[in-house]
Amino acid sequence: MRLSAASFTARAFGANFTHMDLSAFRASLGLTSPSPDLSPALRALWLDARGDWDGAHEAAQADEGGDGDWVHAYLHRKEGDAGNAAYWYRRAGKPVCRTSLDEEWEAIASALLRGHGGRAA
Repeated sequence: MRLSAASFTARAFGANFTHMDLSAFRASLGLTSPSPDLSPALRALWLDARGDWDGAHEAAQADEGGDGDWVHAYLHRKEGDAGNAAYWYRRAGKPVCRTSLDEEWEAIASALLRGHGGRAA
């Protein structure tokens, strides 16, 4: 069963986390804290969406050498530090993003949810 935003509940979130899609991930932003099952990179995106850039940066750094490098690049781009962002895009093996920040956030979240089911690889 895949969760949709319409059917999302905290209970379903915990019980069916491995099938989370982008709509359910967005719906989880209404919870008071992220699921402990989120990978560090997804936790960083969750925190960023909630306005906690510092917490997001810390979570991305916890996954250095992994998906966190891509999120780390996004965070520095959002911060306006193009040089630091470019470094992290290179580390992540990704081109520097030229879309809007919202589009990039969605692209990263979608890729991570598809690639790892929301869990750390």
